[in-house]
Amino acid sequence: MMSKEMKQEKNVTITRRDRHNAILRWMFMGSALYNYETGQATSVVWSLAKLLKKIYPNDEEYKEALKNHFNYFNTTTAMGNIILGATIAMEEKDGIKSKEAVQALKTSLMGPFAGIGDTIIWVLLPTIMGSISGYMAVEGNPIGALAWIVIGALLFWIRLKLFDLGYNSGVKLVTDLSDRLTVFTDAMSVFGLMVVGTLISTVVKVYTPLTFKFGDVKMAVQDKILDAIMPALLACGLTYLVYKMLDSKWWTPTKIIIALIVISLLGSYTGILGVMPTK
Repeated sequence: MMSKEMKQEKNVTITRRDRHNAILRWMFMGSALYNYETGQATSVVWSLAKLLKKIYPNDEEYKEALKNHFNYFNTTTAMGNIILGATIAMEEKDGIKSKEAVQALKTSLMGPFAGIGDTIIWVLLPTIMGSISGYMAVEGNPIGALAWIVIGALLFWIRLKLFDLGYNSGVKLVTDLSDRLTVFTDAMSVFGLMVVGTLISTVVKVYTPLTFKFGDVKMAVQDKILDAIMPALLACGLTYLVYKMLDSKWWTPTKIIIALIVISLLGSYTGILGVMPTK
């Protein structure tokens, strides 16, 4: 006689309709539940909850999977379809043991995919096609409005296909690397750290206009001293401080944000901190 676990595992079948239902929830709510603590993670959990319930009939594994998806996630909503499709395929194939690989994959891809999605979907497409359609509409040509509707429908279809692409790629990925999942997890973790490290130097901006004076010698603290030691040294220091604060049970993301605002205001008032000049 089959055990209860074997029966549950045998009855788990993820259909195309199940997958599309999940991604439709993500497409409509991807940014609606955004917060500064976990980014789009709440939207991810809400979107995948029903699908994960089928993958994990065991309540404890289901809760563990949901908790894993509550980790920080933030990318262009449309490009997130590929990432979520791949993670669902991994979880469907390997279950809860793929938890670390799933998180590593999401962390490593969300940054690069956001750059692609922001450029194409939020900049090029609205600027070029929106301008053409808007101009035609202003001139009284109804094709302008219709063209924009068609573009929206086409984009909707593409987003569904992106999820299918991610899912199919994820199946192939976990099949080819089924015996090397640990190696894949480590590789994705390293890649994710590289992405985070790059974001520190490009996104985190900390600037001090202070100058060092000694006799006739006058040097800008930021450009001639700190950046000479290591570019983005202040940004790295601030990031390290925030991470240490997050390790503390007393500090919450909301408290850290308020603290940074207060420090910024005090730094600006005293002249210690300032606006980074454009080069």
